[in-house]
Amino acid sequence: MSSLISADEISHETEIVWLEDTDHLDYVRQSLDRLPTRKSKPAYHRDGRMVGYAILGPSAKASHASGTFRRRVFWLLPHDRDSQPEGLYAKSAPAEAVNPRTLEPRIKGSKTERSEGGPPSTAMQHLGITLPL
Repeated sequence: MSSLISADEISHETEIVWLEDTDHLDYVRQSLDRLPTRKSKPAYHRDGRMVGYAILGPSAKASHASGTFRRRVFWLLPHDRDSQPEGLYAKSAPAEAVNPRTLEPRIKGSKTERSEGGPPSTAMQHLGITLPL
């Protein structure tokens, strides 16, 4: 889950590579995967599709136990909002979802009104709190 990603786990990122235009995506899922390299496009073994991945700088160290690097991968499943706008996530988002416009190297990104699928809650409106689109 994106909320479980800590700043030190992504501190060696130098770039995020997008495999498709994210302008039309309300959210992407993010996870930390164990990968054999710092830079190359990772293999993808989930349903759905990979939409991006992080590149690590030369100071990133591989795990002593596995020889792998922990890198962020951004992905979507077939039942996500971009493919099924009226489906399961029409008015919500998965726990690991963030708005791709809030992502940068070393920044884990955040949920926004847009990524969460709708207008702010009544309580937020009453308090005058708004999230970025």
